[in-house]
Parts: sequence; structure tokens; C-alpha cells
Amino acid sequence: MELLAPAGNFDKLITAVHFGADAVYFSGKNFGLRAFAGNFTDDEIEKAFEFLHKNNKKGYVTINILANDSDFETIDEYLNLLIKVKADGIIVSDLGLINYIRKNFPSINIHVSTQANITNSYSAKFLEELGVKRIVLARELNLEQIKNIHTNLNNVELEVFIHGAMCISYSGRCLLSNYLTGRDSNRGACVQACRWKYFIREENRDDELPIEEDQRGTYILNSKDLCLIDYLEQLKQAGVESLKIEGRMKSDYYVASVVNAYRRAIDGYQDLNILHQELEKTSHRRYTTGFMFGSDDKEYLEDSMPVQSYIFVAKVIENSKNGRVKVEMRNRFKEGDILEILSPSDNFLKNIKINNIVDDKGEKINDVKLVQQIVEIDCPYDLSKGDILRIEKK
Repeated sequence: MELLAPAGNFDKLITAVHFGADAVYFSGKNFGLRAFAGNFTDDEIEKAFEFLHKNNKKGYVTINILANDSDFETIDEYLNLLIKVKADGIIVSDLGLINYIRKNFPSINIHVSTQANITNSYSAKFLEELGVKRIVLARELNLEQIKNIHTNLNNVELEVFIHGAMCISYSGRCLLSNYLTGRDSNRGACVQACRWKYFIREENRDDELPIEEDQRGTYILNSKDLCLIDYLEQLKQAGVESLKIEGRMKSDYYVASVVNAYRRAIDGYQDLNILHQELEKTSHRRYTTGFMFGSDDKEYLEDSMPVQSYIFVAKVIENSKNGRVKVEMRNRFKEGDILEILSPSDNFLKNIKINNIVDDKGEKINDVKLVQQIVEIDCPYDLSKGDILRIEKK
């Protein structure tokens, strides 16, 4: 199965590949549903595909807004760019746009976005007849429904979200953001109003009362995060060909940690408990299996604040040599700290005690506290550019 990772910007794309993604999905500056991610300029799109194809990886570009007529006036130039760079696929939700691309740009592989709400084999067959390459199924489906859709298709791949934030609205078609702020989530400008804390007010009173759901809080629209790392074989048997991680707005560290965990799970890593712990070490809300197993895990309400057990403190910027490694600071660390290695190699989870810190001027220091400061430290392991050092959160 393909492991598909989010890439909110070029650095995250490189991180996803380093930690084992088979493919990444990202957006240009227009037509995508994550306008507040870094996203890619046209030049960066070209460089991204050069990098991906050089490393035998695939890239899919999101054009998943719910389109207006005006969007069709400028789409041709963008699609021609994607043909030029040999994009492996585009992710589209709007039916009119799907039909337009299929007729006018037949060489482009179309992946139908989860925003298209494909929940049955009849809709899937219709899209197969339109000539789409892949369908990203609605998140509301359970395992048996996915299996049934697969059984009724011939030549269409199925992609399923396996990890990350869940939208409280049906397959992400939310009106809250637009209604409350004028920023349309269906055109890439979601303010995540579902993560806010809400109150209720009786019309004849001026004071507000919290909506008490239970002892954990009042976040009535806030979902847990999806996590299906224990069920990858069941998804494979159901006919799923691509496993998708959510998170184009998430951090570089999130991409590294989650991709690393799922890569190892797909490749048969024996200790799933270690991978569960790995997924606790990066920012997340409590986990759920969502709709995958019917009504077995429907406790969706969650506090708005994510948690994590480790802090990303440094990124390796050159391969280590002669017992030393050069890193770029992400959070403060100092002499004597014990840092844990996050790496796709066998150095995963090994520890380094920080000794002999030297800054980029060749001066010895004992406290790394300047933002993105470049330093060298002692290192007994062969670390690679892109590996990460982290420290347990106290």
C-alpha cells in the first residue's frame, strides 16, 4: 500500500520523503483547501516534482475547492503547468471541474477528493465511467462499506484517511467558518471554528453559560484525531491502495513522527506499542478510529488543546562525521540534556547526551537558545541530514 503524506511547504515535503512516504500531496497558491499552509509557488511545484521523481516518489496536487465559474477562467494555465512537470495526479472535488479536466486535459490523472462525499458504489462507478484514476473515500464509511465499494469497481484505486484531524462536518463540507468570519472553508480559508469554545445564552439574560457536556469541557464541535495504525492489514484486505495522513497545516516534526510510525507499521515493525508511543510524542488530540468500525468508537468530543509528550529541539542539517553532527536549533537545549533520535534508520529512539557544543563561529557554548542557531555537538551515531532530535516534555 502507498503511504501518502501531507506537505504544507517544501521543507515538509523533503521531511516526508526522508521518513519514508511513498507519495506526498500539496497545493499551489490557488485552488486548494489549505490557503493558510505555506503552499507552493509555480517554481516550487516544478522543483518539487524534480525532487520527487529523482527519488522515485509521487506527488499529487490539490485542486479541491468547490469551484465558481470564475475559477475556470484561470485553470487552464495551471493545468498546463502540472502537465509540464509530470504531476502524478490532481485531487479534485467539484464534479464540473472533474468533467472539464477529463474532456480538455485527458492525460491528467484525476483523484476525486474526500470532499466529493463518495459513500456508495454507485457514485464510485459513475466516477469510474468518467475516467478518474482514484477515489478518496468519504471519512464517514466503515470497513465493510469500503470493501463493498472496492468489490464493485474495476480500475479505480481507493484512498482512505488513516491519521490526523477529523472535521466535525460531513466530509469537511463546513459552513461555520464562512458564516462566523466570512472565510470560506470550502475555498481554502477555514479558521477552524469547530475548535473554539462555545457558550449558550438564554435570550432574556445578558450572561452566558458554558455548555457542560461532561467533566472534560465544553468543546461541543471538537473531534478527536483519527488513528488507524492497528488496522492497516484490514484496510489492505478491504481493497485500499493508498493510506493518507492528514496535516498540511501541521509541523515538520508532526510529519516526521507520523510518517515514520506508519512507514514502520507498513514494513512489519514488530512492536506496535512503540509505534503507539511514537504517535503520542507529536502534537495530537486523543485518538479515535472514527467511523471505521461503526459505533464502537463514537466518543468524539475533545478538549481543543492538542498534547504531545516530546518537544522537537533540533534538526540534523549535515550527515554526521568524525563523531560530530551539525544541527539547527528548533527549541532550546543545553549541555547535559538527553535527546532522543527520530530517524528512519536503526538509530530510531537512541539517545544522545549533549556535550561539547560549538557554535558557527567556532566558539564553545553550553546553552543553545538562539532561534535556528547552527551548532555542532558530539554524536556517537551516523545520523543523516533530515534526522530529528527531541527531548521529553517535563
